[in-house]
Amino acid sequence: MTAVYDRALHPAGINVAQWSLMRRIPSPGEAPITIHELAARAELERSTVARNLRVLEKAGLVEVSTSVADRRASAIVLTAEAERVAVLALPLWQGAQAEVERMLTVEGAGQLRSLALSVGTEES
Repeated sequence: MTAVYDRALHPAGINVAQWSLMRRIPSPGEAPITIHELAARAELERSTVARNLRVLEKAGLVEVSTSVADRRASAIVLTAEAERVAVLALPLWQGAQAEVERMLTVEGAGQLRSLALSVGTEES
């Protein structure tokens, strides 16, 4: 499944993991988010988010700045370039969604989403 999304998003210059993270980061002009908050939103380990942010930062898609008040907290926000990429990527991602639903059938895709949501809400 990841390959379907990665292939679809390739023209936008990003992969599905980067797209998923970008969708959780505030746009320019909005209040920035910390790595800790982003990791919680994405339900990922902080170290995984930090690695992926470095890739996005090198690509010019996010700005990461250190807070003067707390040097351990980084403020993250999308760049104008990320906004341009998002406009290109959204219909590509939607096309991949449609392809996955065709592959699984709408019912199968719904069951997969339900399963993913139930796994994400179960307590350890």
